[in-house]
Amino acid sequence: MSKGLITGLSIVGGILLLVIIFVMWGTGVYDNAVRVQEEVNEKWSDVQATYQRRADLVPSLVETVKGAAENERGILTAVTEARAGIVGAKTPEDLEIAGRKINTAINLAFEAYPQIRSTENFQDLQAQLEGTENRINVARQNYNESIKTYNTYVRGFFKRMALNMFGGGEDFSVRKGFEASQSAQEAPKVDFSKN
Repeated sequence: MSKGLITGLSIVGGILLLVIIFVMWGTGVYDNAVRVQEEVNEKWSDVQATYQRRADLVPSLVETVKGAAENERGILTAVTEARAGIVGAKTPEDLEIAGRKINTAINLAFEAYPQIRSTENFQDLQAQLEGTENRINVARQNYNESIKTYNTYVRGFFKRMALNMFGGGEDFSVRKGFEASQSAQEAPKVDFSKN
């Protein structure tokens, strides 16, 4: 073999090796960009899932607490009315009848509900609301962290070039993190009024 042919083959081999290395690097950049992009999408889905949890949980918790409070209000009303009968009794017979009514009201109330629980229910509701809002906050923070990782990756000069060449038109543009809406400045209202 001649020296020229060996030199030519060496040059072609070197160029081919550089092309292979470049293609491997470019596809690696592309694959990593897809991975971090999918992590961003996953984190946003987590935020949406915590919003849905809140939307599903809070109304049912509020209704449960309202129902328990209404039931206890009925129990206390019956006991109060029976006590009023004792106070308003004019004869020993009135007093005895009122006493039986109050005993019956108290016994029925505490057989059905041995422990008045509305305060406990309200505390549980408060804990659930706080826990839900904490979950949402954590999901938003995780989303913003994934946005930072993604944006840092796709903004690199050589990586941006590789994504333009190997991206096949896929959008690897910089994304914005979670930003609260103007209406989110106010806390949601929890309404215990009767419907």
